[in-house]
Amino acid sequence: MNTERVSLWTLFTLFLRIGSTAFGGFMALIAVVENHVVERRKWLTHEDMLDGVSLATVLPGPIAVNVIAYVGHRLRGIPGALACAVGVILPAFLLMLALSAAYFAWGQIPAVGKLFMGFIPTVAAIILVAAWNMGRKTIKGIPEALIAGIAAALMVWQGSFAVSLAIIVISGTAGWLIFREKNVPAGSKPAGELKNSGKLLSVAVAPVAFAGSFLSVNSAMLVKLFMTFAGMSVFLFGGGYVFIPLMQNTVVQSTGWLTPQEFVDAIAMSQIMPGPIVLSTVFIGYKIAGLAGAVVATLGIFLPPGILMIAGTHVLNRIKQSALIKAVLRGVRPAIIGMIASAVITVAMSAQHHWVSLLIFAAALLAQLRFKLDVVWVIPTAGLAGLLMY
Repeated sequence: MNTERVSLWTLFTLFLRIGSTAFGGFMALIAVVENHVVERRKWLTHEDMLDGVSLATVLPGPIAVNVIAYVGHRLRGIPGALACAVGVILPAFLLMLALSAAYFAWGQIPAVGKLFMGFIPTVAAIILVAAWNMGRKTIKGIPEALIAGIAAALMVWQGSFAVSLAIIVISGTAGWLIFREKNVPAGSKPAGELKNSGKLLSVAVAPVAFAGSFLSVNSAMLVKLFMTFAGMSVFLFGGGYVFIPLMQNTVVQSTGWLTPQEFVDAIAMSQIMPGPIVLSTVFIGYKIAGLAGAVVATLGIFLPPGILMIAGTHVLNRIKQSALIKAVLRGVRPAIIGMIASAVITVAMSAQHHWVSLLIFAAALLAQLRFKLDVVWVIPTAGLAGLLMY
C-alpha cells in the first residue's frame, strides 16, 4: 500500500471527477472508487475497501457516500472524509439544482434517455471488473469461494436490506467458525483519535439561520428542513430505493411540501444523473427555500450518517487487528465480493435487449482490462455511443 500522505486537494479533485460520472447506483460508484484508490494509486488495499463496504452496509445512510467518507477518513482523517464526500456529491448536487430550477421555471425534464441507455452496460462492466480484481486478491480457497457464491445468489434472488444484513451476519459467523484457528492474536493497532466528530452536526446547524438572513429565507424553515432530513437519514438502511416510501410519506402526506406528481418527477430526475437517489432532496429543498433550502436539505440527508460512519471507522480501525475480528472479516469480505458481483446481473437486466448493449459491454471490459483506461473516460464515451447507436 502506498503510504505517502495524500493532499486534501488531491482527494477533493479526484472525487469531484468521480462524482461527475457516478452513474449506475452505489455498487458502480464503489467499483469506480476501487479502481482509482486501490488499483491505480495503491492508497488502500482491497481488504480495506471491503471492510469499508461491510461497515457502510450495516450503518444508515447512502452506502456509496459512506464508503467514500470511510476512504477519506482512512487517508486523511475527518478533513479527508469531508474532502472526499463533498467532492463526490458536488457535481450531482449542481446538476440537480440546475434541473430543479428548470423544472419549476418551465415544468419540463430534459429528455436524455438514449444517453443513459449507453451507461447501463458500461456500469455492468465496471462492476464486473471491480469484483474480479477484489476476488482474485481476497478469495484464496474453497470456503471463501462458497461464501461469495452463496452471497451473490442470495442477492440476485432477493436483494433487500434484510438479506444484505443477514449475509453480513452469517458470513461473519462462518468466518469466525472456519478461520479463527488460523489467526495469531495481535495487539491492537494504534489509530488516530476521532476528534470533533460529535461537533460536526452543530457546525452544520449553526450556519443555517445565518444563511437565511443573507438569502432572505425564513430561518425557521431552514432549520425545519435540516432537522426533517437529518431525522430521516438515520433510517436510511439498504439503499435509496428503500428510502423512497419514507420520504414520500414525509414530504407529500405529512408536510405537503410536494405534490404527488412533483415527488415522482424528483425521483425521476435523481435517477438520470450521477450520484445517489437521495439527492432528490435538492429538488425538495429548492422548492421550499431556493438555494439555501437545497443546501440545507442536502446537509441534513448526508451529515448524520457521515458522522456515524466516521465513528464506526474509528472503532473498526482499533479492533480489526484482533484474532477474532480478523476471522470474522475473512468471512465477510468474500460475501461482500459476492454482493458486488450480483449487481452485475441486476444492472445488466435493466439494459436494453439490443446488440448495441453487448457491444458497449464488451468494449468497456476491453478498455479496462486490456488498455487500463480510466473509467472517468469510459462512462461518457459509452453514453455518447448510446446516443448515436440506439
